[in-house]
Amino acid sequence: MSDSNDATVLDHSSHDGFTSYYAEKSVRPEQLRHFRSVQSAILRVLERAAAPLRKYDVLDVGCNAGGQCAVWAESGHRVYGLDINGPLLELARKRAAERGQAIDYRLGTATALPWPDNSMDVCIAMELLEHVADWPACLQEFTRVVRPGGAVFISTSNALCPIQHEFALPGYSWYPGFVKRHYERLASTTRPELAAGAKYPAVNWFTAYRLGKELRKRGFASFDRFDLVNTAKTGSLATVAVALVRSIPPLRLLGHICTPGTTVLGVKS
Repeated sequence: MSDSNDATVLDHSSHDGFTSYYAEKSVRPEQLRHFRSVQSAILRVLERAAAPLRKYDVLDVGCNAGGQCAVWAESGHRVYGLDINGPLLELARKRAAERGQAIDYRLGTATALPWPDNSMDVCIAMELLEHVADWPACLQEFTRVVRPGGAVFISTSNALCPIQHEFALPGYSWYPGFVKRHYERLASTTRPELAAGAKYPAVNWFTAYRLGKELRKRGFASFDRFDLVNTAKTGSLATVAVALVRSIPPLRLLGHICTPGTTVLGVKS
């Protein structure tokens, strides 16, 4: 990703290996189950916030090869996708056409979404915010396009947990900032394998607390991964564990330390 607002200066190309990897990953059964679990979590919160059950306008920012978009489209929702990666976006369009799904895919940047204010019910940004230098601009765009009562769902890097999937380096989340900058430069130049060939390696590391605060500043109620657990589908021991994590702040912190990745969902007031 880029922090530029001018889509004409962005690099929309992709390494063949990177494109092939995500083209294959996006249709794996376990990945599709993950996409559906994200959809279920979002819908549960929207229903809990008293939004009527209906077909939603859903935007997936950083839509990749369109896997998440396809899940929402197959449920009858109106779906929009945006990505900076031209080859992956073309694959998403091809797959949508083969499925007979009318998904509006756009090539562009997360820092300047081509949709008006209050035009979406749901905005999803999965594994994107860590790659964009100007992440506050992205967050402002995500929250801008969502209608009151709608939701923003974000999954991204976790600064608290030493386990991560962005760099092939153990404990990278806990590296000092100046060391991270060193490896970012290497991954962008001579050592792309450090970040799996990503054209825009991860440059930001978040916590659920930080993102929750940012969402609340923008008029959103915030929920983290533990708030989103569907205890109706967990066993009795898991249900008790979730209840304890939700009610005891140090346990919640420990849970975040032990969990790769940050997940937050905001509902616009």
